[in-house]
Amino acid sequence: MKGIDFSKIFLKDACPTSIGGQALIEGVMMRGPDRTAAALRAPDGRLYLKTIKNRKAGKISKLPLIRGVVSFFGSLVSGMKILTFSADAQEALGADSPGEEEPEEETWLEKKIGKEKAWDAAVLLSVVIAVIFTLVGFVLLPTALVGFLRRFIGSHIVLNLLEGVLRLALFLGYIGVISKMEDIQRVFEYHGAEHKTIHCFENGLDLTPENARNFYRLHPRCGTSFLMFVMVVSLLVFSLLGWPNLLVRVLSRVLLMPVVAGLSYELLRWAGRSDNKFVVALSIPGLLLQKMTTREPDVSELETAICAMKAVLVPEDAPLVEGYCDKNGNIVEEWRIDFNEHESEGASRAGREAASEMRNSGCGE
Repeated sequence: MKGIDFSKIFLKDACPTSIGGQALIEGVMMRGPDRTAAALRAPDGRLYLKTIKNRKAGKISKLPLIRGVVSFFGSLVSGMKILTFSADAQEALGADSPGEEEPEEETWLEKKIGKEKAWDAAVLLSVVIAVIFTLVGFVLLPTALVGFLRRFIGSHIVLNLLEGVLRLALFLGYIGVISKMEDIQRVFEYHGAEHKTIHCFENGLDLTPENARNFYRLHPRCGTSFLMFVMVVSLLVFSLLGWPNLLVRVLSRVLLMPVVAGLSYELLRWAGRSDNKFVVALSIPGLLLQKMTTREPDVSELETAICAMKAVLVPEDAPLVEGYCDKNGNIVEEWRIDFNEHESEGASRAGREAASEMRNSGCGE
């Protein structure tokens, strides 16, 4: 297809990794096997790094189809939480010294339940609002609008297909509108940096901006492609449900979303580990969407993504870190944890060993 070089996306010598990422406000998140790292670019140009432990996944979350549902809703909550954190952190990072910030007056909710729980509640509220917006904008609105065509179109399959096409058009229109915003374009550049960094790691090269910049900004296992898979799979699944009244249509689509998410996740995993022609064709809609949601990153953005990647390539017992760091993720100005030079060097060396093991295990899957 014009504009997409599939040979640069489905790389034959690449070893797929379980590490996934997300673009943040002036930063990148990488989620490794045991920890998640957020690397942010401060207004003064310095790198800030924070790592947190991942929750242990239960056995049920590893079952086919079910793992897709768990991943979808888990990513929605954790993604919103760390995105909110990156936005809030920019104000603190812009201060001359974090320790000299004037304390903010506690809100009523913070006084009642504590600052941490209040922040969690705010994030949960943001997720709820996002879910409501999604249901209204991409479930209720399309099916209600197509319902007016019921008197002219007798085929239930055609009505459902038209609903799916309208839903897809609304989604692409939404992406197109927000992509014009300057701040969102910066996020899209970090999205491209995340993809290039993962490509670089999966191909066994040293994690440097010089190596990463040579890779394509599109990736076959991107979460954006997952959203497109959801759109296409839902179009096919919902077309088989007939055309009941509006309430039943909305409820059926909401209740079947876990099924759609599970199927879409399995398709995405398959697309990320194969390069046959059918899989490539199946991946085209998601890759076209990625062209809208990624931009070519600059060196500083690649450094940020690489910093986040290196922070998760450490042994499971490595300490969590938070503070300003160098390009390799070694803390140079702690905010909380004592992370001296000796520990940093040891973690970096052990991280390289862990990275090698992860690549080898990835190729064997």
